[in-house]
Amino acid sequence: MSLVLRNLQRAIPLRRVPLRQRMEIVRSILGVQKFDLGIICVDNKSIQHINRIYREKNLPTDVLSFPFHENLKAGEIPQPDFPEDYNLGDIFLGVEYIFQQCKENEDYYDALTVTATHGLCHLLGFTHSTEATWQKMYQKEKQVLEELGQRTGLRLQPLSRDLF
Repeated sequence: MSLVLRNLQRAIPLRRVPLRQRMEIVRSILGVQKFDLGIICVDNKSIQHINRIYREKNLPTDVLSFPFHENLKAGEIPQPDFPEDYNLGDIFLGVEYIFQQCKENEDYYDALTVTATHGLCHLLGFTHSTEATWQKMYQKEKQVLEELGQRTGLRLQPLSRDLF
């Protein structure tokens, strides 16, 4: 199925092809390439607005995930009954925020890839609200990014590495 990658912001120049190529590989690694996935790139104002509405936090952030299939156990692949339910959900990337948070020698597209992978893990039921759930999410992100590295030569670290 399809990966829809939309750029709804003009604050930061964005080439969608590198992110699309990497996220297609990540979907393959996770075994969810037959599911639709939306990745929407927005600026600080938009992500702050979404964050305020859905999380009651009036701040910009890096990623917000909205799963199509709620209440999945961590790592569970949805088992849809109908073709139209082959959808994982949407990931909103705060690309302006991510750009501002990039460290001096950090590649922007690497940061986008790590953040989108984190968001995709959330769509698959992973959370980081406790140390135990964080540990599962961290291990999954690490495994996926290591395999991505084997396929592409990238050396990426999980977004959740410093949460606990």
